[in-house]
Amino acid sequence: MKDFLNEIRRPINISLSRKFLYSTLIFIAGVILGVLSKVLDETASNSLPHFLEVLDLRNFFSRMGVWIFIAVLISVYSKSPVRSAINVFLFFVGMVGSYYLYTVMIAGFFPKSYMMIWIVMTVISPFIAFVCWYVKGKGIIAIFISSIIFMFISRQAFAFGFWYFYIINILELLLWIATIFVLYQSPKQIIKVITIGLLLRFVTSQSNLFWGML
Repeated sequence: MKDFLNEIRRPINISLSRKFLYSTLIFIAGVILGVLSKVLDETASNSLPHFLEVLDLRNFFSRMGVWIFIAVLISVYSKSPVRSAINVFLFFVGMVGSYYLYTVMIAGFFPKSYMMIWIVMTVISPFIAFVCWYVKGKGIIAIFISSIIFMFISRQAFAFGFWYFYIINILELLLWIATIFVLYQSPKQIIKVITIGLLLRFVTSQSNLFWGML
């Protein structure tokens, strides 16, 4: 199995000190973004600077797209699938932990059901990150994983069907464009990823049972 996975993408070894530094910085970034997200939640829209009000960052950070994108970014630029799993897990621990500590200790309420969803996502995030690391690899498996990621990001950015198309969120449309650059390896590869991803996006748009929260 190890040889098979190495054929897709080969890990790069780095020193223990660099591993510790990168993981610590990622954890801190998660803490900062978690607190920032909660502060925006607790701040009235008309109390924010005008440009932040126009960008609607409160709604942006309350949706899944930005967190999926950041997790993918951390995952694909880690040096190995194991490092990817560790780094993404630490990011979500920092983000989710700081968000709900602020919610309980400062905002003064305890949203148990919603919090449990994010805790479950944090627990499973290392396994997903391990798989996502291979999107920068070679072959059909890398293309398929990339297409799944592209489909999830597309679901956040816009909706379309046989007779309609509309943009859901402008900032997530920018993330959608950024995702293309992150996943890009060659013109032929990215065309396959976009084509399969949009096809999956169209197929899944017909069902909203699980996809409603994504």
